[in-house]
Amino acid sequence: MTTDRIMKPSTIAVLEPGYAAYMTEQDVLADDNVHLVPVGEDVDAVQEVTALDPVALMVRERAVTAPLMEACPNLRVVVRYGVGVDNIDLAHATKHGIYVANVPDYGAEIEVSEHAVALYLAVQRRLVTRDFEVRSGLWGMGQAAIIPDRTDAILGLVGGGRIGLETARKFRALGFAKVMVTDPFLSQAAAQASGLELAGLADICRSADVISLHAPLTEQTHHIIDSAHIALMKPTTILVNVARGGLLDEGALARALHEGRIFGAGIDVFEQEPIAATNPLFSSPNTIISDHTAWYSERTVKVLQRNAALEVQRVLRGAVPENWVNCW
Repeated sequence: MTTDRIMKPSTIAVLEPGYAAYMTEQDVLADDNVHLVPVGEDVDAVQEVTALDPVALMVRERAVTAPLMEACPNLRVVVRYGVGVDNIDLAHATKHGIYVANVPDYGAEIEVSEHAVALYLAVQRRLVTRDFEVRSGLWGMGQAAIIPDRTDAILGLVGGGRIGLETARKFRALGFAKVMVTDPFLSQAAAQASGLELAGLADICRSADVISLHAPLTEQTHHIIDSAHIALMKPTTILVNVARGGLLDEGALARALHEGRIFGAGIDVFEQEPIAATNPLFSSPNTIISDHTAWYSERTVKVLQRNAALEVQRVLRGAVPENWVNCW
């Protein structure tokens, strides 16, 4: 009886929506006597995990709340597929000795920076609007909607980590003359070494032609781009967000776009995901929206799934996570 209990595989619950398949995780954990069980978005997650009694939770965007963790008496680790952990109740996990780990390095700085540049160019050149107009039978619309000059343009970064630095490199290749950055964790020496000018957020909002967000979402950064900061921006400014939806006040941004106080926006992330049909950015002029997909390529998915599974494996084998978020 005891032997059967010991040999019974432990369960790892994967909170979906997740990925098309989990062979990568299963290959990594093949020798750890576990099996992965997807928990669908259309089920009661608390009820489902109570029945599963998992030792680990793996999650992308779904909330890992205190009640959810309380339903898992043998839970040892929660691993976030990605960087941000604002969807996980860190205080509860820490109080109950549950490790929380993330995957901060899966090479997505390439994909995310490319997406930021793609959103900028599409907004700057009004590509979506032009496509619709031409398909509607219009032609020669160029001067009917101004496209501002970007000679000696300034890029403003909110966040100067790996993704921010890669984004800066690509914008420089487009001819941007200066990159300003605000980041409390970036030293003056490190900024200068990367060719960046450290500045306050208000100065960036006043000066930058394009403002690209690359900061984590915390209590301090929630709505860091609010109505007051948007009011400082130039009427030719483009705002790009490929980080976290909660960094900006979506209502304030939509009002500024409708009133022509800034030129346009490219937004990949939202406070509520999937985005609600009532979101005011749906009707904002010169606004391009994508579905939190800046991180994605086939390469990044494989690296992300593998590194997340390795964090689970470390805990199951008695070690601490390599990327331990809630250290005690």
